[in-house]
Order: sequence, then structure tokens, then C-alpha cells
Amino acid sequence: MDGQTTREKYISPFSTRYASEEMQYLFSDTHKFRTWRRLWIALARAEHALGLPVTEEQVAELEAHRDDINFDVAEAREREVRHDVMSHVYAYGVQCPKAEPIIHLGATSCYVGDNTDVIVLRDASRLILKKAAQVVRQLGAFAKEWRDLPCLAYTHLQPAQLTTVGKRATLWIYELVQDMEALEDRLGKLLLLGSKGTTGTQASFMELFEGDEGKVKALEDMIAREMDFPGCVPVSGQTYSRKVDAYFLACLSGFAQSAYKFANDLRLLQSFEEVEEPFEKKQIGSSAMPYKRNPMRCERICALARYVISDAANPAHTAATQWFERTLDDSANRRIAVAEAFLGVDAILNIYINVTGALVVYPKVIRRRVMEKLPFMATENIMMRCVKAGGDRQALHEALRVHSQAAASRVKLEGAENDLVRRIAADPLFGITEEEILAVLDPALYTGRAASQTDEFLAGVVEPLLARYPDTVTSELKV
Repeated sequence: MDGQTTREKYISPFSTRYASEEMQYLFSDTHKFRTWRRLWIALARAEHALGLPVTEEQVAELEAHRDDINFDVAEAREREVRHDVMSHVYAYGVQCPKAEPIIHLGATSCYVGDNTDVIVLRDASRLILKKAAQVVRQLGAFAKEWRDLPCLAYTHLQPAQLTTVGKRATLWIYELVQDMEALEDRLGKLLLLGSKGTTGTQASFMELFEGDEGKVKALEDMIAREMDFPGCVPVSGQTYSRKVDAYFLACLSGFAQSAYKFANDLRLLQSFEEVEEPFEKKQIGSSAMPYKRNPMRCERICALARYVISDAANPAHTAATQWFERTLDDSANRRIAVAEAFLGVDAILNIYINVTGALVVYPKVIRRRVMEKLPFMATENIMMRCVKAGGDRQALHEALRVHSQAAASRVKLEGAENDLVRRIAADPLFGITEEEILAVLDPALYTGRAASQTDEFLAGVVEPLLARYPDTVTSELKV
């Protein structure tokens, strides 16, 4: 339907609700086609330097029109020739009549298409790392603040022992740290495709340089340097290996997994009324129940994370099904899957930053819940104390088992308070008073090295990582 309004067309929620402006720009047409032109300029400059009939005047003309893309001309041309690269070659030539004869000289479409994709992979990954570092920074401050506040720790979602609120936060941080290190490693190995030609043999450039392999190799080195890469891949078909996309999206899936884990934990903690995500003054939690404070931000993290985790399978299938030096069944899938994985993780991190910047902790609720369970957790300490005073370990263990189950039944079946302490004090087998037992029920005695582990982790792992990312993300985030 011609003349459709914006509201009558599908628009990706990543554009309207989730992803940041800066990430959207990296996957925009403007950025793509400006990068194509940068690559054509780099190619022309290198060809001029290596003695091909490309003049400084032609390179300067290309430079002058690097960013002012005449989209209308390119789009009209593509409707005629059905080829996006040649349409933009034509449009660039309209603006640069002197340089028109040498634009794209010796190159194939993947010279601009694939090299641009590699550049976007690099720049989008750097943005992901910067935002992930901000989450780590905020969670690190949270962990430091609550390093020694005892709270219930769980196995199987059943209270097990105690940890601290800060120590639990280090678990969330460490998963992100591993994701960042994996993505940094991938970035450290990322190379430009270069100027490999139609099947990767550089035959067209061998023809241009009359068989001079040194110049053909030098051409790639010069292009890589201009695009700020350490080099080009050593071998390829027409495209860079589609495994590269699979590697990067596997890293993005890792970020989604870690964020999902955090958000799920916080949803549970909010249900326990121990820790909550931010809740704005006029925010509505439910259309039916005005009192509710639903964890909508963390729920959104989980929703987007599931999408990214699923999406990460796409490039794996694409890499597996390429034929020989290349096929084109990758194109439509890649332009959706790769972009949306980055947009998805960007959106997740935006929310993650928002949530961790204003977490709400309720220490009194946390202590109340700890004290409800602590008598059960303290039974081993009580038993050891009584054994030291001459008691029979096996008899004490059996008595504690009976008393614990009786107290638990009273709590569960009658809704009464936990009376385990009184039961033990009343049992002459133990020879211990209620006051002596209560002295043992200090939660700080049951958190092990949680506070020290938190301090060591922040100093030994978090601070060195954040030193690589000194800039704080302060841009307005859409949530």
C-alpha cells in the first residue's frame, strides 16, 4: 500500500521501545553506506599509492562526498538493476564524475558488504562491552555496600545456609565478567575480510597489478590499516567465514544468559520482599490490583534474553550450510539475525543498567526471614558445642532431628513461630540454656568467608576489568 502511514506498517520494537539510538545507528542504512564509501576510498587510496591509474584528485573527490549519500539516486537505480552495490557505485559516481571510472576497481560486492559487516561487528561489540562494564560497575558498588549483610542462601530454591547480599551480587557480576572476557577475546582475533575477490583468489587484483603478488598483499595491508584493523583474514572464499557471526552471537547469547539469571533471581527476591527493582512514583503495577509492584523491568530482561538465546542458533545454521566459496542463502537471514542479536543485548543492558542503578534492599525483611530459618541452620553448631561439653554426638543428632521436624511441622501446619530453640533448651540431653542458644544465633557467624570473598573479588577481578573501561555510561536510557 503506497502512502501508508507509520502506524500502518510493521516497525520493529527494537526501534521504538528497546534498543538505544547509538546501537540502532550502527545497523542503520546511513552508517552502512557511509562505511561502504570509506572502504571505496581506502581501496582507491591504496591503488593510487601502489601505482594503478587512480589519481589524488579522484581520491579527494571521493573524500568530499563520503558522508552525503544521495539515497534517492541509489534507490531509483536499484529498482532498475536489482543490485544494491552497483546502485550505490552508480550513485557515488553521479556525485564524483572524475572518480566514477575507478570506483570499486577490482572489487566484488563482498568487498564493501562483508568488510562493513566486520566493522559493525567490532563497533557494536565495543558498545556492548562499554554498557556491560557499567552494569559491573554498579553491581560492584552494590556488592561493596552490602558485603556483610547476612541473607538466606538456597540450593534447589530451598534455604540451605547463609550468604550475604553482597556475595550474591558477585555471582551476577562474575557471569558478566566471563561474557566480557569472551567477547574481548573474539574482538582480539577479529580480522577484516580485505580484498579477496570473487572466489577469494584475488585474481582480479593479480590482473590489475600484472602478477605482482607483493602489491596485491600490500593493498590489503593498507586497507586494513586505514580501517583500523591489525590485518585481513589469511584465506577466504568470497565472504569472510560465517563462523565469525556464529562466534559473536554465541558471546551475545552468553550476555543474555547472564542477564536472565540476574533478572530471574531478582524477580524471586522481589517476591520474597527482600530486594526490589526500581519502582517510579507514578508507576502502575497492575490494572486490577493497585497495591502491586510487579518486577516489569526484570521480566522484560527475561523476555528479550529468551529471544537472543534463540536467535543465536541462526548463524550456526548459516555457517553450516554455506556451499564451497559462497552462496546467497545467508544474506536475508544474516541481516535480521545478527542485527537483532546486537539490538537485543543492547536493550537488555539498557534495562540492566537502569535496574542496578537503583536497587532497593529491605534489611529488616531479610533479617526476619533469616531468623525464621537460622535455628535449623544452627543445629550443627549447637551439636558440636554440646559434644565438647561431654555429650554423645549420635544421640544429640537424633534428638535434633526429632526436634527440628516437630518445630517445622508446627510452623507449616499451624502457622506458629519456630520454637526449636525452646525445645532444645527444655531437653536435658543438651544441657544448654535458651540464652546460650540465642547467643549462637548471630547470623554473622554463619556466612563463612562471604564478606572477604566479596572484597577479594572486587579488588582482584572487578577493579582491573573496570580499569579497561574508564568511561561511565551516562546517556539517557529508554526503559
